Amino acid sequence: MKADWVAASVRARSMAKRRVGAGTSREIAALPSLDGAMTLLEGSSYAGRLSGRSGLAAAERAIQETVLWQLRVLAGWLPAFGTALARGAAGAFEIENIMALAHQLAGGEKAPEPYRLGALATAWPRVQAAGSSEELATILSGSAWGDVGAGGTGALKDALTVAWVRRLAAVAPAARPWYGAVCVLVAARILAVDGVEPPEMVRRLLRPAIGRSWESAKSIAEFSSALPPSLWPVVRGISSPKELWRAEARLHAAVERDGFKLLRGPMPGPDVVLGAIAVLFTDGWRVRAALTAAAAGAGSSEVLDEAA
Repeated sequence: MKADWVAASVRARSMAKRRVGAGTSREIAALPSLDGAMTLLEGSSYAGRLSGRSGLAAAERAIQETVLWQLRVLAGWLPAFGTALARGAAGAFEIENIMALAHQLAGGEKAPEPYRLGALATAWPRVQAAGSSEELATILSGSAWGDVGAGGTGALKDALTVAWVRRLAAVAPAARPWYGAVCVLVAARILAVDGVEPPEMVRRLLRPAIGRSWESAKSIAEFSSALPPSLWPVVRGISSPKELWRAEARLHAAVERDGFKLLRGPMPGPDVVLGAIAVLFTDGWRVRAALTAAAAGAGSSEVLDEAA
């Protein structure tokens, strides 16, 4: 099997080296304008899609499109039986497509041009034809996404997110710690920020990772103590809902650290590819956070500082 992964591993390491990186992202965040920040990205892997874009939303979209394109290129180097790894990672972009359509079907704004997933799509070719929220839920339930309920768009996003990280962990065991951490943050946000009772479908999806005890928690402290001990570090030091963004930033940093460790693995294989995916995804997140800070003229990014 390892021989089948040699070319993919070489390509993965090469692509990861082209990241913008934490240092340059902080430099971008310190700039006083979005235009100046985008100039600093000239020559980067994001430059092609940033060209001609104006405004923060368009720039963020260009960054995401670049990350997806990198994933699709990397997928082209994988052995046939490795495509499930790339498809699992691409689920993050399919969620964006699904949620845009769900908002439109619920009476919201017209969905933007969907991300082009190509062969990495899980259910999008069928989902995009849905003519109602009910039909959307039915199509999803008959796909690899499984039954994600028929609640509002908020519950749908949470269910899809948990289903996504679960699927990724199933095809890439090295991603299992990320699965648990994402589940913790989804549950914490529902209870502490949204202040609502988690929908039954979302609770059902979360239970294999974080159990049931957290469901009756009334505070961040109660929530944290109700988690499996292995997941306590995810919300360590978080004392109020307003601080959950810190836990999210730390998770991005943890995924990146794990990614670098996987990239340094001595043997070619899926772990090296997963490492590159983690690094590229996190780099896109860092750059988007940096552009947001520059657009606001903040002088720095608290989010990036927390992830340092």
